[in-house]
Amino acid sequence: MPHEKEDETYLLDMLEACRKIQTIVSGKTWRDFEYDLVIRHAVERLIEIIGEAARNISAEFKDNHPEIPWKGIIGQRHIIAHEYAEIQYERIWKIAVNRIPELLSQLTPLVRILVDEE
Repeated sequence: MPHEKEDETYLLDMLEACRKIQTIVSGKTWRDFEYDLVIRHAVERLIEIIGEAARNISAEFKDNHPEIPWKGIIGQRHIIAHEYAEIQYERIWKIAVNRIPELLSQLTPLVRILVDEE
């Protein structure tokens, strides 16, 4: 399969960005996030990276893993990159603390499978 190596690279990018988000928000509250521009922008940028990596994963891989909300991930990246005036930071916070751990648990076994196949 020609896309496997590229898919693996993008999945690793997504996984790394998820881990960084978890590190950044660990021990933080909504108030910390709301009032700290650096934290907000770091999380926002990492979510953008996750979306860009997801956008580049092959259609075949996405079709084989419908449990991952590809369209939502890519859609959030589009909002951050192109409709930045519309960013809702409450939504970004909820993604960071609720959806990112969920995504991390979905991606981890997929990355292991691809790495083990080499």
